[in-house]
Amino acid sequence: MAAEAEQGFRPLDEASLVAYIKATPALASHLGGAAGLGSIEIKEVGDGNLNFVYIVKSTSGAIIIKQALPYVRCVGDSWPMTRERAYFEASTLREHGRLCPEHTPEVYHFDRAMSLMGMRYIEPPHIILRKGLIAGVEYPLLADHMSDYMAKTLFFTSLIYNNTTDHKQRVAQYCANVEMCRLTEQVVFSDPYRVSKFNRWTSPYLDKDAEAVREDDELKLEVAELKSMFIERAQALIHGDLHTGSIMVTPDSTQVIDPEFGFYGPMGFDIGAFLGNLILAYYSQNGHADQANDRKAYKKWILKTIEESWNLFQKKFVELWNKHKEGNGEAYLPDIYNSSDLLSLAQKKYMTNLFHDSLGFGSAKMIRRIVGIAHVEDLESIKDASKRAECERAALNCAKMLLKGRRQFETIEQVIEHIQSFDRE
Repeated sequence: MAAEAEQGFRPLDEASLVAYIKATPALASHLGGAAGLGSIEIKEVGDGNLNFVYIVKSTSGAIIIKQALPYVRCVGDSWPMTRERAYFEASTLREHGRLCPEHTPEVYHFDRAMSLMGMRYIEPPHIILRKGLIAGVEYPLLADHMSDYMAKTLFFTSLIYNNTTDHKQRVAQYCANVEMCRLTEQVVFSDPYRVSKFNRWTSPYLDKDAEAVREDDELKLEVAELKSMFIERAQALIHGDLHTGSIMVTPDSTQVIDPEFGFYGPMGFDIGAFLGNLILAYYSQNGHADQANDRKAYKKWILKTIEESWNLFQKKFVELWNKHKEGNGEAYLPDIYNSSDLLSLAQKKYMTNLFHDSLGFGSAKMIRRIVGIAHVEDLESIKDASKRAECERAALNCAKMLLKGRRQFETIEQVIEHIQSFDRE
């Protein structure tokens, strides 16, 4: 910790956080200034894997304070982790907030030396989407909101909209988030396919299933292709961890948080993360069903949301493309793609490839959540281990087939049929 201290970093506890806020006008002003700072209430709510997160309230307002530690919180200081992730989180939030302010919370303050960010408090009744999915709550605007967020953040940071000079400057900036990318490479694309001390699964029920993943050569070849794309393809500024635990919701509001894995990568990684986690939520429902609620109607809503999310995203992304087709975008120059028929063909090819990328990445994210290090509460909260394993096996088999056969799917409706075919009610 000596080196950390030399850089001006110190982990804050509740007492030192109060002093920090009082000395930081950009934070104090959101709590009512000097008048409001006499009655501060602080609650640590960081239930994630990496950071400390505090809700700070006064009689005049509330804010969120998030501080990155120099290690993975859920493991401890035996797994060091760069604090610079806080810089990339704040930078991504600000850029995505500029492009889609409706669904991105505002950043009030960032202190790079302290790896500390102050941001808007997303007030109740907002809850983490994953919690709502476990409880069986329907969110009628979720597909519309998330398709909006993904279309705007991905389109406006891509070469369809930007020139090469600006794009490469931004790529270079985010290339330094290499440790977070390497963490993803390890836990999503490597560890599930080999023996690793970090892997776990519902044993003994899934012992053979985990072994089958490690021995599936066809699966490994496809995963290698996805891993290469993740590492090499600087397609857009992606969130990098867009699962249902990174989204806060009410029935009429959707806010995307926690983009500390943000970098210029393949668009399909974000789209796939969102869709893949919805598929996991779908398969978990049989484990949450009881006599009072068989969850069948809710499962239909999840499938409808998956379908609408992709179809609305595709529609909105192509609409943005058409709106800005005469702009500075380097990838499809207007004097080359100078007829509506040609542009339409280019768009169809682009969106088909993106669809297949999304299915591949989404499937990889599903697999790692069942036989890798970090699982999802949707499934983990099923107390009966044999029932949980049954739900996990269905999800795992769906994901393996979807990953290996992703190019055979032409529509999201075909994917929905595929998902249903593995569901044993």
